[in-house]
Amino acid sequence: MPSPEFSGDAGSRASGVQDDLRDDRKAPERTCVATREVRPADELIRFVRAPDGTVVPDLKRALPGRGVWVTATADSVRLAVKRKAFARGFKGAANAAPDLDAQVAELLLKQTLAMLGFVNKAGLAVAGFSKVESALAEGRVAGLVHASDAADDGVRKVSQAARRHGQDGVASVRLFSGEQLDLALGRSNVVHAAVLVGPVSAAFLARCDAYARYLGMDRTGPDDGPGQADDARPSNEGSGDRPAETDRA
Repeated sequence: MPSPEFSGDAGSRASGVQDDLRDDRKAPERTCVATREVRPADELIRFVRAPDGTVVPDLKRALPGRGVWVTATADSVRLAVKRKAFARGFKGAANAAPDLDAQVAELLLKQTLAMLGFVNKAGLAVAGFSKVESALAEGRVAGLVHASDAADDGVRKVSQAARRHGQDGVASVRLFSGEQLDLALGRSNVVHAAVLVGPVSAAFLARCDAYARYLGMDRTGPDDGPGQADDARPSNEGSGDRPAETDRA
């Protein structure tokens, strides 16, 4: 039987809970329980409380129950845990895991890579230097994607190609390891890729921006040297030393 925490099935409170849910999900602004700052809802992450009291991130804002909102940065989530702000927000016991910020980061990472997979399925992703350069020459590139473990010299070469073809202002992403790009694109040894112009590509790039903001970094490092992604890689499972510029996709 559904828990009252999620279904609001306590008869005397059902109507009020449903009203609260509507306000919770649709209000244009919310207050961060960690910083007490009022922000647009799109700049915060919603959390709900599971039946066992565990604090659960609700990135899609689809889970039922009372919602508590935190500014969408890892620092703010850590602060909310440290200050026991979730218990205050839920007005009751709430079990926020010490590594809740890392759990959210992992969910955002998976969500962003899944969107890259959708870009690929839509036929809007190319990989390999020659294919990327061809797409740049045709003016079809919405964003460049480099493996975080790519050689800086290779990143510079792609950037130079973009400038040659008048695409120097194109978005650039360096958030994901080569292995993660391999899995998302279903190819081997992806070092440099490009997403082509289209709505799903724009959605992917927006997810990249949100993920980078959460980590407190830019979505790419500077072209002429190691970027922040090299120092703050979010997830390196299975990553090791990759052969220099072995992009055969």
